[in-house]
Order: sequence, then C-alpha cells, then structure tokens
Amino acid sequence: MLPVSENRSGTQRRLLSILVYGALSTSIVSSLGILLVPTIATHFDVPIGTAQWMLTVNLLVGAVATPVLGRLSDGPHKKRILLIALSLILVGSVIAATAPTFGFFLFGRALQGLTYGVVPVSMSLARRYLPADRTQFGISSLSVTAASGVGIGYPLTGLIAGFIDFRFAFWFAALFVVTAIIVIARGVPSGRDSTAPRSRFDVPGAALFGVGLGALLLAISEGANWGWGSVATVGCFAVAAVVLAVWVMVELRTARPLINLRVLRVGDVMLANATGLGLGAAMYIGLSVVSLVAQAPAGAGFGLDLPLTWAGFVVLPVSIGSMGANQLVRIFSKRIPMATMLPIGAALCTVATLSLLLAHNELWQVLGGMVIFGLGVGTSYAAMPALIARRVAADELGSAVSFNQILRTMGGSLGSAISGAVLAAHATAAGAPTSVGIDLAFALAAIGCAVVCAALTTHALTIRRRVALA
Repeated sequence: MLPVSENRSGTQRRLLSILVYGALSTSIVSSLGILLVPTIATHFDVPIGTAQWMLTVNLLVGAVATPVLGRLSDGPHKKRILLIALSLILVGSVIAATAPTFGFFLFGRALQGLTYGVVPVSMSLARRYLPADRTQFGISSLSVTAASGVGIGYPLTGLIAGFIDFRFAFWFAALFVVTAIIVIARGVPSGRDSTAPRSRFDVPGAALFGVGLGALLLAISEGANWGWGSVATVGCFAVAAVVLAVWVMVELRTARPLINLRVLRVGDVMLANATGLGLGAAMYIGLSVVSLVAQAPAGAGFGLDLPLTWAGFVVLPVSIGSMGANQLVRIFSKRIPMATMLPIGAALCTVATLSLLLAHNELWQVLGGMVIFGLGVGTSYAAMPALIARRVAADELGSAVSFNQILRTMGGSLGSAISGAVLAAHATAAGAPTSVGIDLAFALAAIGCAVVCAALTTHALTIRRRVALA
C-alpha cells in the first residue's frame, strides 16, 4: 500500500490535470469564430459585417459573465458554479451547431461567451484544494490555457470546417465540453467551502459594470463599422464613461463588491493588470494578422496561400510555446521573482513581433515567430495570476483574477479595432489587405510589446534599486 502522502500527492496532481482540462476545453471553444466568419456569412446569407457579430456577442457576454462568475467562485459553491457554467456553454454549443437562422446561431454564441469566466472559477478551486507549494504552479497552468486553447482551436476549426462542415466544429465543441463536465463532476471534491465567506451578491455592482463594460466593448468592437465619429460610437463611449464612473462610486461604498477596487491598487496586482491589457492587444493583432498572411494569395506580396484547412496550423506553435513556457516558469520561479518574469515575457513577444515584421514571406519564418510569441505570452500569462494570488486574500482571488481576465479581453478588443482600422486604411479597391497594411499592423504590435517591456523593465529595476538601498 502507498503511503498516505503519496496517495494525496497523486490525487492533487489529478485534480490539477482535471481543472486544466476543463479550462483548456472551454478555451478551445472560445477560439471558434475568426476563421469561420466568411463561412457563416455565406451559409446564413448575411453580410460579413453582420457575421462579425458572432465574435462581438461572444465577447460582450464573456466580459460581463467573467466578473460575475469570478465573484461567485469566491463563495462556498465553487464546483457547482463551474458545472453550471459548463452546462450553459454546452447548451450554447448545441444551439450553434443546429441553428436554423442567424439569430439562433448568435444566441448559441452568446452562451458560449461564458467560457471566459471558467478560468477564474478553476483558479479558485485550485487555491482551495491544492497545497501551498503547488498553488502557484496550478494557477499559472490554468492561466496559460487561454493561449494554449487558441493555438489548438484554430487548426481544429480549419480542419473541421475545411473537410466537413462548420457545424461539426460546434458539435466537436459540445463533445469536448461534455467530457469536461464528466471529469470535473467525478474528480473535483464536492461540498461547500467552509472557509469561504457567506455574503449577499452585489447585484447593483454587477448590473452597472455589465452595462458600462458592454457599452465600452461595443464601441471598441463596432467603431470601425459604425465610424469612430458616429453618434452610435460616441454615444456608447459616453454611456460607458458615465455608468462606469457611477459603478466605481457604488463599489467603494459596498461592503463586499463585485470587484474589490482597493485590492487592484496593490503594486503587483496593478502590474499584472497593465501587462494583461497591453499584451492582450498585441496578441490579438499578431494572431489576426498572421491568419490573414496564411490565407492571402502569394500574388499579394505577403501571402502564404494556404487553404482554410491548413491556415489554422500557423497558430499551433503559440500553443506549443505557451505550454513550454509554463514549465520553464515553474523551474525558474524558484530563482527568478515572478515580477521579473513579466518583462522577460514581454521581451520575447517583442522579439517575435519584430521577427514577423521583418520576415513573414516563408512558412518557416511565420512558424518560428509564433513559437517565440507563444513562449512570451505563456511566460507572462503564467506570471500574472501568480502575482495576483500572492498578494490577495483567498476570498478575493476569483474577483481579482476575473478582472485581469477582463483586461486581457479588453486588450484583445482594442487590438482588433486597431488592426482592423490599419488594414482598412491600407486596403485594395476590393477591400483586400495590402503588404503596407500588414507591415504596419505588425509594427504596431511590436511597438506595443516594446512599450510594455520597457515599462516592466523600468519597474523591476526601480524595485531592485529600492531593495538595495533599504
């Protein structure tokens, strides 16, 4: 018979694997979309601009649901919250796979937006059940699944949509979520978390934050289509500013708010959040532009001329790199502080985007850039939640990490708007991107990563100087 300590260690490893699998499955589901927009537009006979709402509605629901699930996961019913979220994602996947009209399809995509909130809930479970010496690695592993899932989801989407039909991509998502529900129901401990506080949910804060953030993301996502100076865009920005200002005042006066704004003022938490926003924008610019490069014809001067079936595989190295980075962070975190990992990750992202700017006409050049990009994103994503978890109380982890997830999402929306505006401003008469637009988009991603890297490096050197003087 194995000693009790060995049995317990094996159980803890299985628990982390189960949580990572559940988070990875939903991350793959969230990556369904970008490659399928033209296919969806053709199938449902809607314009490309209308089909883009399959991305927008998913993003809006995710941005609102993430802090709600994060705060609920700080309560006593963590496992129940996770299973309910996964069940709704499953329903959304089935609806998207069987939708007879575009409206029903959008409803399914909206339910799939709950995927963004699964990682914070999983992190709360990891902190609840994993021992202290494995909590940091567990939380880092769960954070990296966001990048890993995208790298896996893109090629799977291309294969399924290219060889079979786009509906099978959503059936595959449903099957994936079913397996996640089964393993989590069987493998995660049941029962209430007796250490979690019991308090009333902040309904006013959730409502105000949902309206304000929804208006902000809607303006950023649709500004290029509506016109940045249009009444709709300016109106959404104005509503967002007013509602979010009211939300801040309400949260500061609430005993247990949806998001504890006082926690966000902690140095390490602010550092992680700023990094999430900046690298989230750069990551989306890089992935979206690389997808265009992969599918563009060779005659365009920058294209690899890959069919949809294989175009998604150019993003697969991001998944490989991010998973490898998570293991490296685990090894070197004993010698290198987590705060130092952030500028290292940003530096790798800068190198990757610069290499793609200078050379992206050959497949090996793009794949090499994506591997380095994955290493950079994986390093940063592994360090961010670990920094937050180190500085906040256990009953605030879900809320604090969910806000970091929101900032990553907002960064992605901002990156999407920037890349879309740049490519539209440098397009052919037929609306296709040009090499000038592609190069400029890569340059902006590189500049963004370099700015984040410089800021993080300056902060790390300042802290080290203060410590030396003390």
